Amino acid sequence: MSRFKNEVLRLEAHIKTLRIGASALVALALVMGVGWWSAPRDLTIHVPPDLRSGSTRKWWDVPPESVYAFTFYVWQQLQRWPTNGDEDYPRNLHALSSYLTPACQAFLQQDYEYRRNAGELRQRVRGIYEIPGRGYGDNPTLRVRTVSTREWVVSLDVTADEYYASEQVKRALVRYPLKVLRIDVDPQRNPFGLAIDCYEGAPQRIATPVDSAAPAPSLENMQ
Repeated sequence: MSRFKNEVLRLEAHIKTLRIGASALVALALVMGVGWWSAPRDLTIHVPPDLRSGSTRKWWDVPPESVYAFTFYVWQQLQRWPTNGDEDYPRNLHALSSYLTPACQAFLQQDYEYRRNAGELRQRVRGIYEIPGRGYGDNPTLRVRTVSTREWVVSLDVTADEYYASEQVKRALVRYPLKVLRIDVDPQRNPFGLAIDCYEGAPQRIATPVDSAAPAPSLENMQ
């Protein structure tokens, strides 16, 4: 009888241990559930485009290289007219409206109307691309100037090409000084939390050895 009694006591002790362990697991699951529920649902982290070296970032910090990459991508898409500038330009303004400030969108809308009335958009094909050797990695301090934690000035050195039918009608090397603001008001439509506020100053023609002796270009050729 003593042997059976000891076996019963051992089994009861084991069951008690299992109950304590199960209760601890339930309590741990509740704590983890509360932590998961209170965690933010969306978290935007800006990772530098150059991943060859590591970096330590605060999650709310926007590094200059991310500001430059955002600005160049949006501005290049805005300036891309694949078939007809008369239709592509306003379509780009509408599609990229979440990445532009209201003031910049109004300014570009006026620019579109001016160009359309002047006949500069009809059947025009346009595109811009970064000038080799003038990207962010070549001179970071020149490309992005930090005004505050919520404002930057980005300098884009690009080549702008325009075609009418199959004939090239314009090629200009231009520096666009663009203001960029941190406006995180609609993460659903603008996950970057950044917006272009148009020009910080007038676009500038970039001189090259080939055209150093050429006459000064008109403003129309730089835009």
